[in-house]
Amino acid sequence: MSTIVNAQRVHATGPAEMMKWEELSLAEPGPGEARVRHRAIGVNYIDIYFRSGLYPAPTGLPFVPGQEGCGIVEAVGEGVSAVKPGDRVAYVGPLGSYATARNVPADRLVLVPDGVDDAIAAGMMLKGMTVQYLLRRTYRVTPETVMLFHAAAGGVGLIAGQWARHLGVRTIIGTVGSDAKAELARAAGYTHVINYRSQDFVAEVRKITEGAGCDVVYDSVGKDTFPGSLDCLRPLGMWVTFGNASGNVPDFSPGLLSQKGSLFMTRPSLFAYIAKRADLEATAADLFDVVKKGAVEIQLNQTYALIDAIAAHKDLEARRTTGTTVLLP
Repeated sequence: MSTIVNAQRVHATGPAEMMKWEELSLAEPGPGEARVRHRAIGVNYIDIYFRSGLYPAPTGLPFVPGQEGCGIVEAVGEGVSAVKPGDRVAYVGPLGSYATARNVPADRLVLVPDGVDDAIAAGMMLKGMTVQYLLRRTYRVTPETVMLFHAAAGGVGLIAGQWARHLGVRTIIGTVGSDAKAELARAAGYTHVINYRSQDFVAEVRKITEGAGCDVVYDSVGKDTFPGSLDCLRPLGMWVTFGNASGNVPDFSPGLLSQKGSLFMTRPSLFAYIAKRADLEATAADLFDVVKKGAVEIQLNQTYALIDAIAAHKDLEARRTTGTTVLLP
């Protein structure tokens, strides 16, 4: 027996208006799947990459965007033992979360502990687990680390500032696009904040570090911060490019890394870091721990009805949002 759901669906890639509000028939969960009735759905910049066509949807067209949500398990398929009907769960998984309900591979679901709100859980899984692997695994920060984080007032950036402060990092530099966003970044733990619209961020980083440069630069902006991010690093420093908010980094010769100080570069993705069930559980547990103890506050600054997802995407693309954004079914 199928279930009728409502969803945002993309039949052709392009601007936000390509999302269409439709009624769909959802099959019963198959083997290894669980049907989740959403209570809240996370919005992330990667959703725009898929909707616009920058990233091709693995399922092809048409598709339902979104990879993050929180809700209640309604039914499970054959062979599922990790969750059961009635469990409150959250996930980052395959495309399809912009819907009132969906089937999710059960091995991608984690139980949401008491004390974590539905909307917070929905909006923090991708961003929060991204920060976890960036700070704890890609480049393991210490109190002595000098770090630069671009888009410090964004959803990932605000979590990163707080988490780095919790880990005792003493020099946390962030870039933002307005004075208002600078205040948000400072409140989130950044010790130095640079408004890249009115300041040369490379020159400011050099001034802050007295010419030494940073140990690591976390860069989700892409085109607009290249090659400046490399110029902010000390010799043997690491450039972690994990997003393309302003467009793709242009092609360049690996020799550039040598010329600028034998730099390291990595292009990580969350899904590689949580591909194994044990890694997913450990990463989520670390995130839930810092949120429950109050070390990291998930700043839920925008909510939209699921039917209004077009407006959410437009605001995100225009950089009118800060912190975390969720859709409510």
